[in-house]
Amino acid sequence: MAETTVVHLLRHGEVHNPGGILYGRLPGFHLSETGQLMAETVAKAIGGRDIAVLYSSPMERAVETATPLADKLGLEIVQDERLIEAGNLLEGRRLGQGMAVLRNPRNYRYFWNPLRPSWGEAYPAIVARMKSMIDEARAAARGHETVLVSHQLPIWAIRSAAEGRRLWHDPRRRQCALASLTTLTFDGDRLISIGYSEPAGSLDTGPSIPGA
Repeated sequence: MAETTVVHLLRHGEVHNPGGILYGRLPGFHLSETGQLMAETVAKAIGGRDIAVLYSSPMERAVETATPLADKLGLEIVQDERLIEAGNLLEGRRLGQGMAVLRNPRNYRYFWNPLRPSWGEAYPAIVARMKSMIDEARAAARGHETVLVSHQLPIWAIRSAAEGRRLWHDPRRRQCALASLTTLTFDGDRLISIGYSEPAGSLDTGPSIPGA
């Protein structure tokens, strides 16, 4: 029988963002106090598992989410660009109440093709880099478990692809809460199940900014 390997995709915790900026890949956005507590809660929840390798997006919020788990497990955090947030041409803009950025006529030129999407990194490109990262992590942790800290859209895109669903979607319908775990279980090289859990769900204060 082939070895079972488990890949956990962990979304980062809540970010300190009082200005309501769509921060995307911008530097300087760190976890809030609640986000730090989320990271610690996840570490307590899964720190006893057979996790052999820990990877993270290089964004501050992702590395900070990985840190309590790294400390608990005594593992190095391996940063990899393939786990980074999706590129977004609207990053740096203030979203405004009710996602006003989407209703601003100056931004309409970005929305001509929601299937790609035309405002940022193409969905197939996101899936390709995430799959490459997952394959590498799975090989490194073969027979054990691994955690990859990433962001909402990359995690949702690779899950959608794995489940055979279309990649274009309504961002409000993503099942990928802050500090949530999307868990892929492999029997050898074959994906046999996809799970989802929210170990820090009680700390989530509500909908978060897309592109986070």
